[in-house]
Amino acid sequence: MKRDYTQETKDNAERKYGYNFDYDVLHHYMIEAFAPLVRTGTALELGSFEGRFTARLLNLFNRITCVEASDDAAAQARSLHGDSITVITGLFEQVAIDSRFDNIFLTHVLEHVDDAVGVLRRINDEWLSDNGRLFLVCPNANAPSRQIAVKMGLISHNSAITPGEAQHGHHRTYSLDTLERDAVAAGLKVVQRSGIFFKAFANFQWDRILQTDIVSKEFLEGCYQLGQVYPDLCASIFLLCERGKK
Repeated sequence: MKRDYTQETKDNAERKYGYNFDYDVLHHYMIEAFAPLVRTGTALELGSFEGRFTARLLNLFNRITCVEASDDAAAQARSLHGDSITVITGLFEQVAIDSRFDNIFLTHVLEHVDDAVGVLRRINDEWLSDNGRLFLVCPNANAPSRQIAVKMGLISHNSAITPGEAQHGHHRTYSLDTLERDAVAAGLKVVQRSGIFFKAFANFQWDRILQTDIVSKEFLEGCYQLGQVYPDLCASIFLLCERGKK
């Protein structure tokens, strides 16, 4: 059955495609985690959606090449960023990219792709420069918010795919061990393992909390720092990878 990538980006009855928590909190702390680790040089963002995380990456790079499967999302990203980005519309498994890149960003995207190991293998074999780095981030199956949902009977197990996630094109829910398994199977060298933002509340709960004065900037910073101590209890898991030897 052919996928409709634009339809998959639409909110559904169970969940939003993107929450304010993602855009305002998680994206901010992804950049906090990435900034000390980026290489000087070129950047490729795989799965740019409408360009909101791209906007943050443009604080680190003058120009970014983006790949996006949704025609509508790609058009919005082009409209938002103009000549600062080059957008290639297509599937990671099929697009032709002639260049190699010093920094590749794949954030909250790998869970959506049909062939995860195949895409990671293309990154390793075709798109990473010899000294390049892959910044690989996925939602965490073991986030406390998901573990609580299991205890509440809302999902059957930590890595379950909910109906709403399935409508958004999720094929899998990673934990640190399964994400590293796929990275290694693709030939990548994992050089750092971490987590981004300790998370006990679901995204919709965070969106409500953020509209109040219940949490401060200092509290959010504390959740980010605690996540570095307990990566397996974070909203997202983060692998920093380099090109493996063939």
